[in-house]
Amino acid sequence: MLQTDTATPSAADGSKPSWTVALAQYREPSTARSTFEIAVTAVPFVGLWALAAVAVVHGHWWGLVLTIPAAGFLVRLFALQHDCGHGTLFSRRGLNDWTGRVLGVFTLTPYDYWRRTHAVHHATAGNLDKRGIGDVNTLTVREFRALPWLGRVRYRLYRHPLVMFGLGPAWLFLCQYRLPVGLMRAGAQPWVSTIATNFALVVPVAAMIWLVGLWPFLAVQVPITLLAATAGVWLFYVQHQFEETHWSGEGEWSFQHAALHGSSHYDLPWPLRWITGNIGIHHVHHLSAKIPFYRLPEVLRDHPDLRNVGRITLLESLKCVKLVLWDENARRLVSFREARVAA
Repeated sequence: MLQTDTATPSAADGSKPSWTVALAQYREPSTARSTFEIAVTAVPFVGLWALAAVAVVHGHWWGLVLTIPAAGFLVRLFALQHDCGHGTLFSRRGLNDWTGRVLGVFTLTPYDYWRRTHAVHHATAGNLDKRGIGDVNTLTVREFRALPWLGRVRYRLYRHPLVMFGLGPAWLFLCQYRLPVGLMRAGAQPWVSTIATNFALVVPVAAMIWLVGLWPFLAVQVPITLLAATAGVWLFYVQHQFEETHWSGEGEWSFQHAALHGSSHYDLPWPLRWITGNIGIHHVHHLSAKIPFYRLPEVLRDHPDLRNVGRITLLESLKCVKLVLWDENARRLVSFREARVAA
């Protein structure tokens, strides 16, 4: 185990370039380990899906209970696809990309389109002057007050939990990822990626409908997709939308400081850490996105001063739902009520 010494950067200062050096040793993936992680995720997912479908076909609707753990394994498949997008599951880029594209058929996520927007998110997270791509739309208190009445209503609806974690995930994975209208100026790649994923979905979906029938297919696939989509959006939300997160303007913004203090350490119980691919260790992931997900716990083990940076528990994370505006004076996220009282 490594010891923290004078050469190790302080967790209180994410701007020190020595973090890049300190975390470089964790960036090497293991092909055997990555292959194993794919197997222990994909096989249970397919098995649970098949068992649920067989149960429904034979009239045993209790089999739909299996869609809950199946959704968990689908979230983990997305975590593996996420690592492919960062080039960390395998050492070869081509192998990462094609693995990510195949996994994208399972997760309904066009890999190349998602990878592009996610790269922008990593490059601009916490930067008030570069919001809008790959993140949750967040206004400052001043910007919200400056909106006309209708604009304030729209933002309130957008940030409402029923929209953010209900309609939003369904729209994202079932509609937006089928046709990337918002990226019409980004060139052909988002469109090629999306259309290719849509065509790749045709064969397995048609085969499943032929085997089990249309309604059993929908009865199994729809809840799995919606549950996994909601869980995925919730994880992404909590990773940056917490009270003591960090936002700053372009002149003040620093990549490493924003990565360390603008991303949370979502300290989940072990089963949830496993099923989410350690993505809760998000501050370390943003510090060095090239670290494979299964090596992130090693960083916390070797650098214990990182454990409490941005740490929120499962219970504490529920309070983050009400935090919707960035208060530039208090330098923290606040609720609509807090912003109104401060005014």
